Amino acid sequence: MSDKTEFKNPDAVLDIHDVPKPAQWLGLSLQHLFTMFGATVLVPIMVGIDPGIALVSSGLGTLVYLTVTKGKIPAYLGSSFAFIAAMKMLMKTDGYPAIAQGAMTTGLVYLVVALIIKKIGSAWLDKILPPIVVGPVVMVIGLGLAANAASNAMYSDAANQVYDFKYVAVALITLGLTIFFNMYLKGFLGLLPILLGIISGYIVALLFGIVDVDLIKNAPWFALPNFEVPFIQYEPKLYLGAITTMAPIAFVTMTEHFGHLMVLNKLTKRNFFENPGLHKTLMGDGLAQIVAGFVGGPPVTSYGENIGVLAITRVHSVFVIGGAGVLAICLGFVGKLSALILSIPNPVISGISFVLFGVIAASGLKILIENQVDFDKKKNLLIVSVILVIGIGGLIFQVGTFTLSAMALATVLGILLNLILPETSRSEEN
Repeated sequence: MSDKTEFKNPDAVLDIHDVPKPAQWLGLSLQHLFTMFGATVLVPIMVGIDPGIALVSSGLGTLVYLTVTKGKIPAYLGSSFAFIAAMKMLMKTDGYPAIAQGAMTTGLVYLVVALIIKKIGSAWLDKILPPIVVGPVVMVIGLGLAANAASNAMYSDAANQVYDFKYVAVALITLGLTIFFNMYLKGFLGLLPILLGIISGYIVALLFGIVDVDLIKNAPWFALPNFEVPFIQYEPKLYLGAITTMAPIAFVTMTEHFGHLMVLNKLTKRNFFENPGLHKTLMGDGLAQIVAGFVGGPPVTSYGENIGVLAITRVHSVFVIGGAGVLAICLGFVGKLSALILSIPNPVISGISFVLFGVIAASGLKILIENQVDFDKKKNLLIVSVILVIGIGGLIFQVGTFTLSAMALATVLGILLNLILPETSRSEEN
């Protein structure tokens, strides 16, 4: 992975191509994995995917990304929150095979965009994905799941809407503790609010007696994750709804990808847009998503938590990132760990979700504010209004077997409105 043409960053304890000692490598890799662990396993729990396979797909995706980018970018890939609503819907209708097809499709979208960028550059992306489109779509991703989080926090029997005060209490206590960890912890612990929130919420749930510990007791120490490999576990067929539901969201997660690269550029004092090139980073991300869908995991994406760890520890070594990926794969085969994760009750997940989904929505608002979007302009106001109401309201466009989910429809309409509408309305012309 060495590249003699690259300089060594004097601010790094371990620079990108520095190889740590074995004991140091293990400790640093575990530390890195812990910061990704909470969010990576939270997504499969919400969707109904085996958390063990999510760990495996996260580790494999990270190793694929490092390989494609020639070991030049210290990025860890974990389960993506952007696809949760789409995956939950697909799991109810067609099961995991549909999610897998959607995940592979998003990966193919990344590959196609990577090839186009290699040929003609990336300026065209700014035209179809300006802040006025990306901001509200990101808000929809967070707010679209709010009702589901609230339901899981209130009802011990969601089907019959059986309200349970213990559930609400556990959810609110978990929420309070997670907020506390976010606000008052610093250093390395300050990077673990999700993981610490899950652990503390789990302890509270144990005290309230709503945890099924038999699941953990009966689980073996070693167990194969529930792989979902096409032609082995299932016969693949065309799920057009899965493709149209998840593919448009890929354009939204790409903007997150660009943002992470920008921050990594500043942190490592390099320009990854030029070396190894934006097309390579998108290709690595896309192939990682395809691999994740092929083995049975949720789509993966680069993690902001990863950047936080790099900034605090100043350990930028890709060998440490790769080590975290290897350890994630190994932990995926620990049956007791998967059972422990699966035993986390809904109100604990909801307590964490109140923060996570809110942060996602607020991130969309932040995009609009930072780019100083002018809401006195009717075009901007109309685009945001349509995206928010259709996306959160749940409007589905369906013609025969062709279906666009609310999220996908909101994204597509936002892009079209931005391209079609004039910059100023007749009433705004002087």
